[in-house]
Amino acid sequence: MAISGPKALRSLDSAVRDIRREENQIAKRLARSSERLAKVREGEAELFRKLAATRLGINRFGPDEQKQIDGRLFAAEKAARDVLKKHASQIAKSEKQLEQIDKKIAANAKARQDILLSMEKDQEKLKILSDEISRIVEKDPQYTKKRLRSNELRVIAEEAIKKTEQAELDQEQKGQPYRQDALFMYLWAAGYGTKNYRANNLIRWLDGMVAKLSDYQNARPNFAMLNEIPLRLREHAQRQEEAAQSVEDELDLLETQAIEKAGGAPITKALSTAREKLDEIDQRMLEAEDERDELAVQFGELADGKDPAFSNAVSDLAAALKGRDLEDLMSDAKKTATGRDDGLVTKISDTRARAFDQVNEIRELRERLKVLEQRRRELEDIGWEFKKSRFDDPRSQFRQDELVGDILGEFLRGAITAASYWGQWQNSQSWKAGSGDWGGGFGLPRQGRSNNRPRSNSRSRNSGSKNSGQRQRSPWAQPTRRGGGSNKGFSRPRSGSKGSRRSGSFKTGGGF
Repeated sequence: MAISGPKALRSLDSAVRDIRREENQIAKRLARSSERLAKVREGEAELFRKLAATRLGINRFGPDEQKQIDGRLFAAEKAARDVLKKHASQIAKSEKQLEQIDKKIAANAKARQDILLSMEKDQEKLKILSDEISRIVEKDPQYTKKRLRSNELRVIAEEAIKKTEQAELDQEQKGQPYRQDALFMYLWAAGYGTKNYRANNLIRWLDGMVAKLSDYQNARPNFAMLNEIPLRLREHAQRQEEAAQSVEDELDLLETQAIEKAGGAPITKALSTAREKLDEIDQRMLEAEDERDELAVQFGELADGKDPAFSNAVSDLAAALKGRDLEDLMSDAKKTATGRDDGLVTKISDTRARAFDQVNEIRELRERLKVLEQRRRELEDIGWEFKKSRFDDPRSQFRQDELVGDILGEFLRGAITAASYWGQWQNSQSWKAGSGDWGGGFGLPRQGRSNNRPRSNSRSRNSGSKNSGQRQRSPWAQPTRRGGGSNKGFSRPRSGSKGSRRSGSFKTGGGF
């Protein structure tokens, strides 16, 4: 069953919220575990102080030894106790900051949904003018000529990028033997055989010996060509894309003028204003998500006990409990059969077992928190690409509702990569019937035009025929990434950098 673009985005947003919620819960559990570990260490120190007091005068354990142990453990125990109080306050403050930023993000998401609902109504109004817009455009002979030229240039540009990708793949595969040859790469890095090579006479003589040994003179031109071809093809593809885009811009202008003549200017103005508002909201959400990301890192570090004061106090207490004198004290107590000693020794052993369990729990929570952080960042990246591609538009739809069900679950479990998951979104996306009609694609890249012959008036009039229910593929659909093993290609800016869905190359899909 198909799922609409706005609904799909809401599902992605909901998944991100669920991850953030679980992140907070895991971080809280981690904080409690860290505090429990510190308190267990405190208890162990108190037990050792009591054991030292009971051993006074036994086996040459005198007042000086008892005083030394008691003073050292008491100081470390008190420092840890004082830091624990402050640490709890810091955790509560950080948690409140996260709650506030989450409310801010949710409010922006709600405002975004309201704008999309308004846009959907305006888009329906514009579709009503489709026939009139068609008649106006058909009277312009330049439009048909430019439309055909646009299609030709688009095909050329797409073929150019395919050749570029193949050359880059050849560079990776065929260049591997060269990169694995240490002698060759040493000479390559030094610029041997080029005007950039600099070395004294001795080094030149030695490098010459290495060059003969590795057949460098014959191998260097081949490796240089492997590296050069993709660069030249990429430049060529960019020029072709720019040429195609120039004609596309001219077509956009002609269609916009036709819409205005048909009386659709107020509608297009409302749609353009709505799109600008969406871009502003997305920028605010980007900044809020980055701010939350920083707060989440700080919260996680606090919960993990990485605050310098807390960490130092706990480390000092642990070091105080590892003294050789305490081990000797335990050993002597075990050898002496007294009721007082046996009870304390048993409690100390139990306390150490609890500490061991807490350490294991902390390690597991750390690993879980790390996985959640990675998944949340990847979903944020996908959400950014989703909106940048206009997949959130009311005219957008996806034929696989499993993308927000089972397939989403597979991604969250780590069964598929972020790149693979995003590729399935791209492959499943299409535009609702009528999005390619005159005016129906306003606001979409290329105004919803597909790579076919110019739209005719008859197409608009037959919109109620059996073909009107068919899906229209995205006219600028991007090919999926080869390999799909990483999310490095996502274009979402991070760490407070500025970004816009209207600028920047579409890196994830391998587009222009």
